[in-house]
Amino acid sequence: MFKALKRWWSYLTAKTNKEFDARADPAVQLEQAITEAQEQHRRLREQAANVMANEKQLEMRLNRSLEEYERLQGNTRQAVLMADEATKNGDAAKALEYTQAAESFANRLIALEREVEENKNSAIQAAQAAEQAKTAVNQNASALQRKLAERQKLLSQLDQAKMQEQLSTAMAALNETVGQDTPSFEQVREKIETRYAKAKSMTELTGETVESRMLEVEQASMNVEATARLAEIRSQLGLDAAPAAAPLGTPATAEGDAAADAVVAKSATDAKIDEVRQEMGLAGGESSPA
Repeated sequence: MFKALKRWWSYLTAKTNKEFDARADPAVQLEQAITEAQEQHRRLREQAANVMANEKQLEMRLNRSLEEYERLQGNTRQAVLMADEATKNGDAAKALEYTQAAESFANRLIALEREVEENKNSAIQAAQAAEQAKTAVNQNASALQRKLAERQKLLSQLDQAKMQEQLSTAMAALNETVGQDTPSFEQVREKIETRYAKAKSMTELTGETVESRMLEVEQASMNVEATARLAEIRSQLGLDAAPAAAPLGTPATAEGDAAADAVVAKSATDAKIDEVRQEMGLAGGESSPA
């Protein structure tokens, strides 16, 4: 039972972590990673500072031991000299006392020598550890600087990835059907092109029918009547018609211009009627006299 619960808990934890990683914002995770790296660098610096502080303490202790050793050496030599001088003077009691003092200084020297040696070895080891700590801090600082520089690059790549994802989503929306009732862009374009082609074809067919030709004939007849009426109005007003309608070398008059315009317009009308008859398969007839 306990193993089953443990396996279930491990599975649930893995599933939760996977879902969290899938939904988490990479920018926030990147900032978390940078913050953690900065915190690790801070802890490493504190540890290195402690190691270097220990080195300084051992160095100061070694210096004190050396100073004490020099002082004891001086005292020992002085006691030996004073014992020798008392012996020469015949003062056996003082000679004995100075000799005992010299022996005490000598014993302390022996003990202090062992202490100095131990402090010296400890100071050497502490110096090596401090050097390694400084190297580790410098290397970690360089790595942290590289991570900070790479953060900007990664954030820029993340922004580009988001832009590409939005662009891909927009293009997919144009090419795919959105929902059940919304056509895609391709379907709408095909529908419009089909309708446009059909309308253009209908226009071309309508332009070739007999009814369109009849409308052209009626328009031409109206143009002839309008031209004749305009010539009549000009004649009543005593205005000169445009000389371009008259043949070269012939005097231009209002009545002649009007008659020439009417003849030209009627000829155009007759030509249009003949064209319609030919299209309808009818025999061509002579136009009525002007």
